Amino acid sequence: MQLSIVSKTIGLLLMIFSFTQLPPILVSYIQNDGEIATFITAFVFTFVGGLIFWFPYRQSRKDFKIREGVLIVVCFWLVLSLFATTPFLLTDSIGYLSFSSAFFESMSGLTTTGATVIDNLDQLPKSILYYRQQLQWLGGMGIIVLAVAILPLLGVGGVELYHAESSGISKDRLTPKLRQTALMLWKIYIGLTIVCALSYMLAGMDIFDAIGHSFSTVAIGGFSTHNESIGYFNSCQIEIVAMIFMLLAGVNFSLHFVAWSNLSINHYWKDSEFKAYAAIITAVIIIVVLLLIANNQYDSYLESIRHGAFQAISIATTTGFASQKFSSWVPVIPTILIIMSFVGACVGSTGGGIKVVRVLVMFRLGIREIKKYIHPNAQVNVKLNHSNLAERTLTSVLGFFSLYIISFVLILTLLMLTGMDQVSAFSSTAASMNNLGPGLGSVAENYSSVSDTAKWILSISMLIGRLEVLTLIALFHKSFWRY
Repeated sequence: MQLSIVSKTIGLLLMIFSFTQLPPILVSYIQNDGEIATFITAFVFTFVGGLIFWFPYRQSRKDFKIREGVLIVVCFWLVLSLFATTPFLLTDSIGYLSFSSAFFESMSGLTTTGATVIDNLDQLPKSILYYRQQLQWLGGMGIIVLAVAILPLLGVGGVELYHAESSGISKDRLTPKLRQTALMLWKIYIGLTIVCALSYMLAGMDIFDAIGHSFSTVAIGGFSTHNESIGYFNSCQIEIVAMIFMLLAGVNFSLHFVAWSNLSINHYWKDSEFKAYAAIITAVIIIVVLLLIANNQYDSYLESIRHGAFQAISIATTTGFASQKFSSWVPVIPTILIIMSFVGACVGSTGGGIKVVRVLVMFRLGIREIKKYIHPNAQVNVKLNHSNLAERTLTSVLGFFSLYIISFVLILTLLMLTGMDQVSAFSSTAASMNNLGPGLGSVAENYSSVSDTAKWILSISMLIGRLEVLTLIALFHKSFWRY
């Protein structure tokens, strides 16, 4: 293990990240909210911290392999979350915030989980609110993908980082060169964010809320600048904009790239995962709306359709926005919604969850086993996009499910040992591992009532979900550290 290149790379990434403290400084200056010193201190602290990691190994020219890439990804998310706590700890506007709570908030932002321990959002300075939203936007596409686009210019290769960070069955590049791929992904990401912000403004948001919510919408994060989330605006037009961009952000970004390159949307309907994604979302919307109508949750059918569709899309894509307190609906509905967060969005999107393609493969694998049970000698293949999947791919999907279930049960048990009730423990485990945010029971509103021990457990759970289980768990296997 070449720890020198690991330290050098983390140092470079931290120094790059320190410059993301500059936009909040500008916001604080414009708003005159008294937080300029907070973000200047955070900038200096983060830059110097990165310099300490980088300086001793600045002359190192070693190439790193997949093990170093995995270690850098995991360590950087942890180190970045630690340094990202600085503004939360320095500001007096939030009130007393323990280090555990500050770390929880920064990890939640960077992993686009959207769970929060802050209950006075409407009273916070605009610069602090902007900082929270920016954390989600940066985490949405992945700090590492941004680094892959920049680090080659600094003499550090990024192929191993890309493979450690990226998720899913296929890791096909959009362009021949990795840096070009990362840059292209960010162009699409930024373009969607700009269009989303403009759409929010046209729908009635002011410029600050529009920018902030476009960050968390395209990142499928769920942080809001108001305690009542999207429900604060009570606007059907704003909810429609949110639904459109939540759906778009939940699609594999490589499909957006192909559609943009060919100026055609036909490619979407040729993709098996996208078709399954559209079918699942549609089914969830129908079920939720029908249950709302059947239980007379609202006075009119239109209200049931409006809020049912919004919450179904928000939870199924793991965004976590709320137009209503869905936890107070008839119990079967929030239960269905939490279960749907396990499926999540598409691979290659900013969403969380197990991912639609894995669920689709598992479903087809189950169908294959039924057919083989009926016809033992038949040769039955599992296909995706009209191509047969290799047994190695099927094994990797089964392995992911196994590790996911083991991790889920372990985290759930640990949370219950801290004193959480079953409903709160189950929903918070699902909300953190699926990078969803809102839960049920005591965590329906926020996580301020959760103990510090539980916050640390949930923070690690968020990271496990963000790195899709295997990347983090691999560190605990002895062969990973074997030379």
